[in-house]
Amino acid sequence: MNIVVLAGGISTERDVSLTSGKNIVKALKQAGENAQLLDLFLGFRGSVDEFFSGDGRIDTVSAIGLVDPSIEEIKAARGDEGDGLFGPNVLEICKKADIVFLGLHGEDGENGKVQATFDTLKIKYTGTGCLGSAMAMNKYISKQIMNANGIKNAAYAYVKKGEPVPECTGPCVIKPASGGSSVGVSIVLDEADYQKAVDFAFKYEDEIIIEQYLKGREFSVGILGDTVLPPIEIIPKEGFYDYANKYQPGMTIEICPAELSEEETKDVQLQTKRVCDALGMAVYARADFILNEADGEFYCLEVNSLPGMTDMSLLPQEAKAIGIDYPDLCMKIIELSLKKDA
Repeated sequence: MNIVVLAGGISTERDVSLTSGKNIVKALKQAGENAQLLDLFLGFRGSVDEFFSGDGRIDTVSAIGLVDPSIEEIKAARGDEGDGLFGPNVLEICKKADIVFLGLHGEDGENGKVQATFDTLKIKYTGTGCLGSAMAMNKYISKQIMNANGIKNAAYAYVKKGEPVPECTGPCVIKPASGGSSVGVSIVLDEADYQKAVDFAFKYEDEIIIEQYLKGREFSVGILGDTVLPPIEIIPKEGFYDYANKYQPGMTIEICPAELSEEETKDVQLQTKRVCDALGMAVYARADFILNEADGEFYCLEVNSLPGMTDMSLLPQEAKAIGIDYPDLCMKIIELSLKKDA
């Protein structure tokens, strides 16, 4: 198959996406497929007919930095003075592919806009469709759906830029409403840091969530088709599971399968299935949870419609725990996606 691995873009998770894309290309080539990396925003300026020749176009992908990339620098690099999401020849190349493997993360790939465009143009792609992606990406909408389906999540306030910000009434987590990879997220334990954290979140988006802080162990659980994968526990050596701890080697301890009782494992897997079904996830996804110290219950933090596929990402570790190696995982995602579109 000729497969486009679409990555990059102009979200704050651009570098993570490119690393996922590089890994996916390598894995698909190892599986015997003709996979080529394509940057959603920068596109390809050569001949469309020549795109599928080459060694995968991964030689320019560098390691993930300690902080999220400068989006303004990426926009300037395109050089055509355009802010349009799709770079030169992207849609034309994707139309020629047997399937597009979405290696996108963050706003660009998980808000449903790319999926909606591909649906309109009848381009086959991996993972969840446009509606499920949009609902999961927006934490305000996803929390309303969780509440309607009896899925525990932290109490919260939703605030738009320019609106009054509620008073700080205790420890809280402040985050952009549609962000990912913990970019723009702050844990506020002291009222003196509250406004600073609000301003920091608004730096990334015009809508934020101010959420009750839940102290406890953190877990993630993936789905792959009808299979709920083993839970993985995430233990940062310092601070919380922020951008640096997610992607810099040696900064976080990850245990898979997590050291939970059989009852706890079944419970968090059931909650994963319920929340993924409620949000319309398809093919694969990942849900994140806190096991709250106060009441011993699992609380859902968020659902990712396009989980990371880097060397340090959680879903590949969970799949490996049940005997699915990285190339097989990539091929399984393609197989399930083609069935979805059949």
